[in-house]
Amino acid sequence: MKTHTAVRRTLGILLLAGLAACNQPAESPNLSFAPYEKGYQTKLDLAQVEYKFPLAAAELAKITPDYLAGLDQEQIDQIYARLTAGPIPDGAFEGRILLPRAMSGKFRLSEIVGGFAGTALHLKGLVVEEIGEALWRGKVFFREERVLRNRIEDLAVLKKAGLVEGEPKKMSYGGKETWLLFPAKLYCGQSLFDARRESIIIDYFFTDEIPGYQENPDYIAGRRGLKVRDEIRMIRPGFYLGRAYLDKGFALNFTLYDKATDDKARGDYVKTGKVQEDCWPGTQARTLVLAKP
Repeated sequence: MKTHTAVRRTLGILLLAGLAACNQPAESPNLSFAPYEKGYQTKLDLAQVEYKFPLAAAELAKITPDYLAGLDQEQIDQIYARLTAGPIPDGAFEGRILLPRAMSGKFRLSEIVGGFAGTALHLKGLVVEEIGEALWRGKVFFREERVLRNRIEDLAVLKKAGLVEGEPKKMSYGGKETWLLFPAKLYCGQSLFDARRESIIIDYFFTDEIPGYQENPDYIAGRRGLKVRDEIRMIRPGFYLGRAYLDKGFALNFTLYDKATDDKARGDYVKTGKVQEDCWPGTQARTLVLAKP
């Protein structure tokens, strides 16, 4: 029973983001970070990080999921704190899970799932990233409805874990029938990490109130399950950095990417640094460098 619960918890984490890669720019970003050591007391206040180490639009344009995957958690935190929410997305986005890394560079898997044994992080020989790849093809935002759904094309892993009963109904999206499961409410709200400004919130707590809800497996992410809550901020148009929580406990980072939007808007964003802000940008005005010093 304990192992089954741990598998449910691990799968629940993986419902927060998918695995996909975006096109790789030729040059890696040259971002600055506030100095820090392992102890919490060595870390700079987030407002000071943003003031002393402003981001450059040209460097944000070079960030990729692979680049972020090579950072430790403090560096990812410092990037997230220097972002604003940007526009609430619309349409389909591909994603990638970014599990937090310890200072040694190794994944802190047992910490992420609340101390469960490492064997619980494997399912039929699949490691965490492979489970995510088997389950997910991305998230779909319905901006006008303020609803998000997750796009799944294969239920085999969930069925094998005993987390699906019967055959969930498919929905039509993008001209084909697919599973759009685990609905969530979409709104602007306070970040659980950085309360100086709002983030875009993806909230699964009241998933059972959303039209199209299917008890199995949608309940897993909701208030009777893992109580999942995501929040995202924009790196650049079409590319978002997210933080996922289980019952208000931080679980992992993830990215969401839409290539068409990125290709269309990247050039203007580098030149102007301007973007639609749907959420409260906070009292500390963000400084975005438009040219490298």
